Amino acid sequence: MVGERIPLAKVKTMRKTYSEKNMLNSFLKEHAYRVSQISSRGSKITIHPLRNIMDMLYVGNITIGTPPQEFQVVFDTGSSELWVPSIFCNSTACSTQVRFRHLESSTFRPTQKTFSITYGSGSMKGFLAYDTVRIGDLVSTDQEFGLSVAEYGFEGIPFDGVLGLNYADMSSIGAIPIFDNLNNQGAISEPVFAFYLSKAKGSVVMFGGVDKSYYQGTLNWVPLIHAGDWSVHMDRISMKRKVIACSGGCEALVDTGTSLILGPTRLVNNIQKLIGATPRGSEHYVSCFAVNTLPSIIFTINDINYPVPARAYILKDSRGHCYTTFKANTESTSTETWILGDVFLRRYFSVFDRGNDRIGLARAV
Repeated sequence: MVGERIPLAKVKTMRKTYSEKNMLNSFLKEHAYRVSQISSRGSKITIHPLRNIMDMLYVGNITIGTPPQEFQVVFDTGSSELWVPSIFCNSTACSTQVRFRHLESSTFRPTQKTFSITYGSGSMKGFLAYDTVRIGDLVSTDQEFGLSVAEYGFEGIPFDGVLGLNYADMSSIGAIPIFDNLNNQGAISEPVFAFYLSKAKGSVVMFGGVDKSYYQGTLNWVPLIHAGDWSVHMDRISMKRKVIACSGGCEALVDTGTSLILGPTRLVNNIQKLIGATPRGSEHYVSCFAVNTLPSIIFTINDINYPVPARAYILKDSRGHCYTTFKANTESTSTETWILGDVFLRRYFSVFDRGNDRIGLARAV
């Protein structure tokens, strides 16, 4: 989601799709959310609940400080930074977010370091500090994190901040990511985390191991292109036995912080044509009846096919219109790169294995 090269695709879509006055607010009131404070702990696995907000982003609770202050953050494999808003942030976005009250935390330690991160649809800037951060029963003491003083482009999006789960190499602020600290401090038994992203209730992120009840069959392991980023080699993308993209192989970033499937503009436009989608505004629409007749789009990774059916790659907006979840990635990359976001990850349970620099995929239950 975050980091200079990953566009926050979900944010743009959400603002456009839910632009009606107060629609988002009423949605959030109806779905008032308190996460249970107990993370289930079986064989040293911490299972932490996530909430699906309109298929556009998944948020979970963390706390920062002593006594703990609670924030709803996006657990994001596309970035490495942890940040929440500071009390100094007067941007419109911050007015609806929970702001960290640093004076109320006895374990807070400020620094003189400032930083900024630019996103596909906005940016933020702030300063770095240290404090105790908790994810359920996992505690990282003296964790370096960012506090925003200005945010642009996040207006009306129901999250407070971001918890990056990418490698330290991808950090634009040079801080040690929370997962590395938890691992170094011996808080987790295995350097592994996994995501089960559901359309309905029950989404989770788990740390320290894998709960087999969230997937069926076996996990297919895929080596990373290089240790330091959650990117794998993809063989091809096909539909009805015809290769429609990634014809000579390409790169795929497995990104829990992006809601859609992003790829190069020319190839995405071609896929929109193949599924008969017509552009309107920033979206491409199809008839909702087409969901029953459109073929699956198959992503082949490490010689294994991962089909995504039309009912998964077509979503319905607030007016009942059906739009495709393929989006042009505005960032230009030297090699053909696709970002497999939540649309793909709702179909496939994903395991991020830092110990062996690989990703595991299996059909989600």
